[in-house]
Amino acid sequence: MTVDFSPTAFDYIHHRQGFPDELFRRLGGFGVGEVGQHIVDLGAGTGYLGRGFAKRGARVIGVDISDVLLAEAKKLDAAAGLSTTYVVAPAEATGLPSASAEIVSAGQCWHWFDRAGAAHEALRLLAPGGKIAIVHFDWLALPGNVVEASEALIAAHNPAQPAPHRRHGGGHGIYPEWLLDLRAAGFVGLETFSFDAELRYTHEGWRGRIRASQGVGAMLDPAAVRRFDDAHARLLADRFPTEPLVIPHRAFALVAEKPR
Repeated sequence: MTVDFSPTAFDYIHHRQGFPDELFRRLGGFGVGEVGQHIVDLGAGTGYLGRGFAKRGARVIGVDISDVLLAEAKKLDAAAGLSTTYVVAPAEATGLPSASAEIVSAGQCWHWFDRAGAAHEALRLLAPGGKIAIVHFDWLALPGNVVEASEALIAAHNPAQPAPHRRHGGGHGIYPEWLLDLRAAGFVGLETFSFDAELRYTHEGWRGRIRASQGVGAMLDPAAVRRFDDAHARLLADRFPTEPLVIPHRAFALVAEKPR
């Protein structure tokens, strides 16, 4: 199966809650996301990470291979009164000028790239002393919780979806592999942080959030998505009837610098 998030655009926009304010606050402590900074956001999708920086006064260029997702990003920017430039290009070859960015960011997408290629492209894009920030905000499957049950249902409907323990991060929301990627490309001063948070979803919202995930809307055909969603609705009604659902998440960030 191929993975394509374009068909999930509606659910992606309406049901993904995006990155928490606390993540941007902590990134600010590393000098990432400051007013006036020139930021290139790789794997921009519908622009959640880049929009967060733009709201805080940064100048953002979003890069993604999906023109469908970028079109939705532009609509969301316009609704927020923001103006962001978008480029349809792969993260490994953006076509943007060398040494033109102060920050390169990548949110929830590093695993989709040719990681070595993306790391070298980020190094090329950054001015000396510029920084890269790779960030994630992942749900956590804990014994008996709704995330574990939803993931089991995804696996039953889509055997091609990797089991949590085989994914990058091992399903724990921590990504040590990314440090090796950046060190190999020549980045220095690597630092990481993580913290946990809880998000609240209605049944409808959680169903939409799961439809917008890799193993469902990005891999299954529309009829299979409907079958999954019907089964998911029954699971939630039977086993997790109380709303809102409390969904544990873990934020992770890796920040590194291009040598001066």
